[in-house]
Amino acid sequence: MITSRILPRTTRSLFTKSVRALSANATTTAPEKTSLYDFHVANNGKMVDFAGYLLPVQYANLSITASHLHTRKHASIFDVSHMLQTYIHGKDAINCFEQLCTADIHGLPENVGTLTVFTNATGGILDDLIVTKVRSDLLYVVSNAAMKVSDKALIQNAVDQYQKSKKDVSVEFLDPSDRALIAVQGPEAMKAVQGLTKRPLDKFYFMQTMTADIAGVSDCRVTRCGYTGEDGCEISISADRASHVVENLLGSKLGHVELAGLGARDSLRLEAGLCLYGSDIGETTKPVESGLAWLVAKRRREEGNFPGATAVLDQLKNGCKQRRVGIKMANGPPARHGAEIFKDGKVIGTVTSGCPSPSIGGNVAMGYVLDEFKGVGQKVDVNIRNKMYGAEIAKMPFIKTNYFTDKK
Repeated sequence: MITSRILPRTTRSLFTKSVRALSANATTTAPEKTSLYDFHVANNGKMVDFAGYLLPVQYANLSITASHLHTRKHASIFDVSHMLQTYIHGKDAINCFEQLCTADIHGLPENVGTLTVFTNATGGILDDLIVTKVRSDLLYVVSNAAMKVSDKALIQNAVDQYQKSKKDVSVEFLDPSDRALIAVQGPEAMKAVQGLTKRPLDKFYFMQTMTADIAGVSDCRVTRCGYTGEDGCEISISADRASHVVENLLGSKLGHVELAGLGARDSLRLEAGLCLYGSDIGETTKPVESGLAWLVAKRRREEGNFPGATAVLDQLKNGCKQRRVGIKMANGPPARHGAEIFKDGKVIGTVTSGCPSPSIGGNVAMGYVLDEFKGVGQKVDVNIRNKMYGAEIAKMPFIKTNYFTDKK
């Protein structure tokens, strides 16, 4: 067992700022509870309002730093039931959904997914999401809770337009009260899951999906993915059986599994170089400048038929003025969202996320700088509370990722 430590004040304040930013994108109504709320409280979870849902930022027995390191070494469970789960049905489902995003869904094998983005008419990112082609007539989509209202409207409008043209497509939005979603992450994650199912997982690769019985619970959708840079999966479960599955994972003899909260999830994803919507990407940033050009599939580039294609294809051809980069601080406190980045006394960019890095030590961040300063090793300064601190443009991810692919 990792011993309990007090959460550093800097980490606490940085995460609180992220929570406030995301909650501002969500609804203004009272926060909702996931089906695991009582389970979190019973296990001494410190609950916060995150994107309109009450979720644990950490648990009393583990600090955020300790929980982060436990995930990297063993395995942790995160409640991500607040995210929007959606099924798109019908033989025209793929054509309909491709109207909204940059992915080549037609080109995916069955039961394989991809990260993609919704874009607007100017190429800005409306949300990032994972779309999985279960079959040619069935898509499974997981998108961000903070953008749930706008994502639902976007998808529903596309479906409505297709239905008006007598196309075969319909949408099913899953409510957290009916369907829970947990992420099991870390090098021992899949060992723990394998102990609870008869389905073989040794050739179940990154971004693949399947349905399986988990701990005796039928119709669980298991997708090998996550938001930490580690191996693991997300499990969609009937809400009334979610605590049963979590309890069985925690009791696994095949992996040392602990509960983890939003604080560790944030520092883990930043070390892995993964974007947080509303902080690192948004409507004013396009895929190319965001370091996400790979999300614009080859066929979609050739066809140029996704929202904002003209602007995105122009950046692919001619470059862009700014680029998302990694930043390693030489000393001083963590850089906060909004901190300005300087070169030779002139502002060249802005920090979008930053925190202490438990895995490598020191403080890391990501942000945007003018294109000419994007080179790894470039020395810069960051203004933190009106004081300059030295930093360096760094390669992301900051740590080696451990996704389980068929290339290993």
